[in-house]
Amino acid sequence: MSTSYERKMLEELKMPIQKDVERALLKMLVNNHGVIKEFGAGEKIVDELADEFGLNEKQRAANLETIYTKENRVKKSNLWHRLLFRAADSLAKEKLLSRPTQTIVLTNKREWMLTENGYNQALEIMGVPIEQKEVLPIRSFEVQKIVSRMRKQERPEHYSPFENKRTVNTTQKTRLRSRAFKQAVREAYNFKCAVCGLKIYSPNALLWEVEAAHIVPHSANGKDDILNGLALCHLHHWAFDVGWFTIEDNYKVLVSRKTKDLPADFGKLGNYDLMRQLSKENLLISLPREHDIYPHPAAIQWHRENIFWR
Repeated sequence: MSTSYERKMLEELKMPIQKDVERALLKMLVNNHGVIKEFGAGEKIVDELADEFGLNEKQRAANLETIYTKENRVKKSNLWHRLLFRAADSLAKEKLLSRPTQTIVLTNKREWMLTENGYNQALEIMGVPIEQKEVLPIRSFEVQKIVSRMRKQERPEHYSPFENKRTVNTTQKTRLRSRAFKQAVREAYNFKCAVCGLKIYSPNALLWEVEAAHIVPHSANGKDDILNGLALCHLHHWAFDVGWFTIEDNYKVLVSRKTKDLPADFGKLGNYDLMRQLSKENLLISLPREHDIYPHPAAIQWHRENIFWR
């Protein structure tokens, strides 16, 4: 298929220029948590981008035709899909995206994924401060590599939940590790609070309510490591961090005796009584599917001995 034939069709149909499609792709990737599937018929992303450019039915349905004389057949390829692929391919050449052939090695899914540079450029286009990277649960290829290593690490019998040394200056490597920790923990617990099971995100589906809690906190040099992590809603995260409850080695919830000293109207949300719910007999936290990424006993023992109020 000649590029001149393709270019002529693009011009005749007044299709969007490739650079504009590239910018739209980067923004759409942020709105899709950093990944999009390959472009094909029936894919939601294909129609969403077509809607953004206001494409009519003729523009959406136009096909390029390649004639194979020896095989006596005509191959048709959708012009809009091809334009999307060319835009993604160009972004990959600029190291702003990883290709599906690269991403599948990490996620077992054929997807285009933002790189850190692509993520930065997308936020710049959207007018969003770079600092928001620490909050937004957007995947990047570099962060995904760290997440994959966390999930595949061998579970040690003797584990230290502490960093050997924490530098004052936050390095790029440290920031990537911090974001990977948040992503790995949330995903391991299926975005649900391990205590109450709450699972909800913001109306734009970008921000999850559940947080990745450190068992040994940063203030005590706790590691950004999935074995030192627990997915908790905001309320249970706070209660865990201040020592109202902890976890036993068998993953049962253990509540502080100091709850008995609380005034009767404390810890209540309408008919929901936080402390009474935590005090239920044999209340177990929900855990990931893979045993190797359960919270490590060394971390939860430290929490019991140093944070928990008995």
